[in-house]
Amino acid sequence: MAASVAAAQERIDQLRTELVEHERAYYVEAKPTISDREFDELMNELVALEEEHPLLETPDSPSQRVGGEPVDSFDPVRHEPPMLSLANAYGVDELEEWEQRQARRIASDEGAALSGGFDLVAELKIDGVSMSLLYVEGVLVQAATRGNGKIGDDVTENVRTIRNLPLRLVGEFPPRLLVRAEVFMPRSVFAALNERRRALDEPLYVNPRNTTAGTIRLLDSREVSRRKLSAIVFDAADPELELTHWQALARLEEFGLPVHDSRRRCSGIQEVKNFLDEWRTERGNLDFDTDGVVIKMNSRQLRQQLGSTSKAPRWAVAYKFDAEQAVTKVLAISAQVGRTGAVTPVAELEPVFVGGTTVARATLHNYDDLARKDVRVGDSVVIEKGGDIIPKVVRVELELRAQDAVQFEVLKACPVCDHDLVQFEGEVARRCVNSACPAIRAEAIRHFVARSAMNIEGIGEKLIDQLLEHELVTDFTSLYTLRDEDLLGLEGWGAKSVQKLRDELEKSKQRGLAPLLFGLGIRFVGERAAATLASAFGSLDAVMAASQEDLEAVPEVGPKVAASVLSFFSDKGNSQRIGLLRDFGLSFESDHTTSTLDTALSGKTVVLTGTLTTLSRRDAKRQLEQLGARVSSSVSKNTDLLVAGDKAGSKLVKAQDLGVKTIKEAELIDLLG
Repeated sequence: MAASVAAAQERIDQLRTELVEHERAYYVEAKPTISDREFDELMNELVALEEEHPLLETPDSPSQRVGGEPVDSFDPVRHEPPMLSLANAYGVDELEEWEQRQARRIASDEGAALSGGFDLVAELKIDGVSMSLLYVEGVLVQAATRGNGKIGDDVTENVRTIRNLPLRLVGEFPPRLLVRAEVFMPRSVFAALNERRRALDEPLYVNPRNTTAGTIRLLDSREVSRRKLSAIVFDAADPELELTHWQALARLEEFGLPVHDSRRRCSGIQEVKNFLDEWRTERGNLDFDTDGVVIKMNSRQLRQQLGSTSKAPRWAVAYKFDAEQAVTKVLAISAQVGRTGAVTPVAELEPVFVGGTTVARATLHNYDDLARKDVRVGDSVVIEKGGDIIPKVVRVELELRAQDAVQFEVLKACPVCDHDLVQFEGEVARRCVNSACPAIRAEAIRHFVARSAMNIEGIGEKLIDQLLEHELVTDFTSLYTLRDEDLLGLEGWGAKSVQKLRDELEKSKQRGLAPLLFGLGIRFVGERAAATLASAFGSLDAVMAASQEDLEAVPEVGPKVAASVLSFFSDKGNSQRIGLLRDFGLSFESDHTTSTLDTALSGKTVVLTGTLTTLSRRDAKRQLEQLGARVSSSVSKNTDLLVAGDKAGSKLVKAQDLGVKTIKEAELIDLLG
């Protein structure tokens, strides 16, 4: 047995070394040395060996890139030092003022004026999600989002899936290294992701940054791995003080960390200006979005001397590029009806290339905005794109207006159902209030089946349009009454796809209260508010019975949200729909209610790892919480108990190293009674 383990360890070490080298060649140097298939074969062999010998699994293994079992929540992480935001500058004159302010501040401290400009470092400002990364003894042990700057979320399992980020440093690294990075989705990956969604008739993601922010907070790291995020490190938060920022970046590269090569050392703002001029247009050729340049003091001593305000460091500033613009012609002005009935005018454009993509539509926001800008069919307009799929119309080029340009008349009736539009007091939007409007029904169904709501795969825009066209559904409750023969009669549907959808509908019935509350489409109740209400009340019946005062007593639920919830549940049609959902067997209970009983588990932090055979992880978590325990997704010195199922890996090893009490699933069953 010992020989078998020794042989496995030797092969695992060999595979890890090879895979790390291949990852660096592919993701960092862009010079792959083997085919994707060969790489996958090596990775599969490593995963199989680690599953066979779970005690040999380590957090820096390339297998961690694949992602593990879904977690239930993210643990909070306190940032030391805090992750501050940056002050912005929108012109070279503002950069010069920033430099002069710091010169005066230093002069007042030292009693002498600064001669010449500062020694500065200019770096591209990547439009992604800021991250704090902690390496201990060269191993990535923690990754946390910025959060509010003081406390972020522990997303280590997700960040481990980022291929160009080393799980283990190389070279002569310090025992502890804290760095700041920007995580982003490359433009090419984003375009491919949206192409797949378009093929599946799923709503397109808006832009790479928002998609990155949503991806990094997914509870299933396997899905994060599939999204192919990337990262660039831009600062060391606790380096040796004798290093300048320029030297620190070079050292970080030596450790194997991804640092972008566009950085430049500048003597004063004039040289920074040259850097800005070069990248103003060149940035369009990059595979990631960048909205500006960050300018930092190179000297660590000056950084310490200048310090920070409560919001931002004084030694750095972000120069923001103007949003990319282009001139094109308005071919038509159409209108689209949203889930809440809001009617939005949209300019149909002569296709034009801007912001890295060809665009043919631009939002006009609302009819007041349309009237104020006086956009007419036939006008030449300036459109602006800051990364969004649908850019906006900035202004009309009046000197180019043709005599036959057609002024748009504000719609008085819904463009889909012809019902009169209503403008409520205090609102800019004009709304269709006909609940039978096909557009509203279609959008309501799309919202209900979305991943962040009931997560019913297989119901895309094409199917929804087919179902409405053939009058097979009237609203989202009708999805649960679909018969096999209804679906088999539609183009492109066979027995296999029908059964798959049937399984998805059954699974959706147990999604729980928070997704259901969000999926119902209550105005002002987003994902966060839905989760908060579910946690506070525990069941849909309790939410429906709550008064305005009860609702407003819930943290983050204000008068506006409370009034909207009351209005929704007092509507007769909504009550009927909820009754139908109840009859169809949907769960109206929350999975996150906690017990106030004093039990042996009250106040204890428990971690579940490995595969449970008697209980599902969801059931185990629910029962633990009912007994007052807090179920965490990661092991730390604050963990009280670890439950190790089959094939428990690195979390078990870490718990043993920290001296955390560990039990098997059978002991958990006894504990739960």
